Amino acid sequence: MIIRSKSPLRIGLAGGGTDVSPYSEQFGGAILNATISLYSYATIEPTNDGKIVLHAIDRKERYEFDAELQLPIDGKLDLLKGIYNRVVKDYTQRPLSFHLSTYVDAPAGSGLGTSSSLVVAILNAFREWLNIPLGEYELAHLAFEIERKDLGQAGGKQDQYAAAFGGFNFMEFYSDDKVIVNPLRIKEYYLNEMQYCMLLYYTGTSRLSSKIIEMQAGNVSQKKEKSIEAMHKLKDQAVMMKEAILRGNLGQIGEILNYGWQFKKQTADGISNPMIDEIYETALKCGATGGKISGAGGGGFMFFYCPDFSRYEVIERLHQFGGEFRRFQFTKQGATAWLAK
Repeated sequence: MIIRSKSPLRIGLAGGGTDVSPYSEQFGGAILNATISLYSYATIEPTNDGKIVLHAIDRKERYEFDAELQLPIDGKLDLLKGIYNRVVKDYTQRPLSFHLSTYVDAPAGSGLGTSSSLVVAILNAFREWLNIPLGEYELAHLAFEIERKDLGQAGGKQDQYAAAFGGFNFMEFYSDDKVIVNPLRIKEYYLNEMQYCMLLYYTGTSRLSSKIIEMQAGNVSQKKEKSIEAMHKLKDQAVMMKEAILRGNLGQIGEILNYGWQFKKQTADGISNPMIDEIYETALKCGATGGKISGAGGGGFMFFYCPDFSRYEVIERLHQFGGEFRRFQFTKQGATAWLAK
């Protein structure tokens, strides 16, 4: 038996950062995101040899262990080991023997929620194999707990829910880790036009998002007024974006993105840099009406809203910065698993 699973990556259209503690607990957060046709993949092959093999194909890392109740968290594929440890602790109470192989369509630290998407994909494969009763909310919440609590990795809450649910979602975040996912019913021709006008650009650099996220959280904890007010504006931006898309006011999308980008840079240092600023300004000069860094900032993917035919000049001019454009489509399905044979 071979079990495969995949879960989508996402772009954060508005509200980014308001899902991060302690802001979400103190003020409540709101985010609008959309999943795209880039994925995290996981394959589990059960074995009877008393061994556990973890193989991150894209990272070229492979480790073998004796099947134990808990694997050591030591910096070597800790994300995969943390998932195994939690599954055994919560559901089997016995060691498992298997090969786990993973692959992600985008580099780590690229701002598309790769780590959380991978956790959801792996958990979903275990769910299929072991018949674990998890719905989308439970799957996403467990992924969040493994990343943020078990492994202590800094970050927000949106990525796990985007990967589990899929599609366009307006998400609300409250205290006690409460999350409400509101799927948006968007007319198909609105989606087609948005997809035509939106460009996804990889800057060629990745970043450690946890440092920026820790700085954002610290600014809230220290009650830094400028940072907190910028977060309030980002939460407002999520509502603005939701209304513009649902009402078909697509011409406002670029302006709303630009509005959010200006405030996002005020939430913490390091979100932008001279190269990112130059790429952004070049895109605007070529006709883009707005854009942003996807994720925490500092590098990774950027995306731009390019109405009419401006996308072609933006594509031509941004090649000078050495990055690359990635084709994508918006997707409607979240994490899914199947038996390969």
